[in-house]
Order: sequence, then C-alpha cells, then structure tokens
Amino acid sequence: MTSLEKKVEDLVKPIIENLGYRVYDVIYQKEGKDNYLRIFIDSDKGIDLNDCEKVNDSITDILDEKDYIKAQYYLEISSPGIERNLRRDEQFLDNINKKVEVHLYNSINNTKTVTGILKEYNEDNIVIDDIKIEKSNIASAKTLYNWEEC
Repeated sequence: MTSLEKKVEDLVKPIIENLGYRVYDVIYQKEGKDNYLRIFIDSDKGIDLNDCEKVNDSITDILDEKDYIKAQYYLEISSPGIERNLRRDEQFLDNINKKVEVHLYNSINNTKTVTGILKEYNEDNIVIDDIKIEKSNIASAKTLYNWEEC
C-alpha cells in the first residue's frame, strides 16, 4: 500500500465504518491517461449498488476538501468481489486453508502461476500446498472461488 493509499484509507475508514461497512482495500492507479481511486468495501451481508452509492456520497466531499490527490481522478466504490485480491497481511491470514492463485515475478518449477491451498503465511514467505514462495516474488495474489459447487 502506498503512502497516498494509506492516507486516503485513514481519512475515509471511520466514515465507512460508521455506515456499517469495512474497508477491504484502497488502490490508486493510473490506467492509460486516467487516474482511479478505488475503494473496496465489504460487510457481512455483502455489498450492492446502493451500498456503494451511500459510501460514495458520504466520502466525496471530504476527499475533495482534503485534496490529497492533486490530479483529476475517478472515484470508484465497489465490493472486492467473490474472487478477492490479496495484498495485505490480514487478507492472506484470513484465507489460510483456502484456494488461492499467485502470480510470480520469477518462475518456480518453470511456472509463474501457482494455484493451490494457502497453508502458511508469515512476514517473509507463503506456502501454497508444498511450495514455499518468498513474498518479494509475489506479483499478485487472489482467492479462487469453487465455481463447480454452484
């Protein structure tokens, strides 16, 4: 998480929690010529469009007032989805013994994608099935939903 993302999260988290939601993640990124501030929210009941609209309406003014982001950007509020990106320690820890997919910077066993059950997570490594992966080698990670059980 960048320092800007952290500042934005610290600013909006109390407002979002007061509405009855949790902040799952905050991502600020450039795509093409446009900048996006994406705030992912969650709740035990799930998230729908009305929830996203309520959060958007509640945080827009304070984001404009604080003006942390000088460039023009698009604000997007959404659910993290059924297959969730894993970027934070607590997100990995919450998904121990669940199926994940990890994309690597450097190949392990001639592959840059490892899929399996997340067995361990610590400050230096993760273990998927019996494959130990250094955290610094993780390009991206996400949970995998078992679509066959639907």
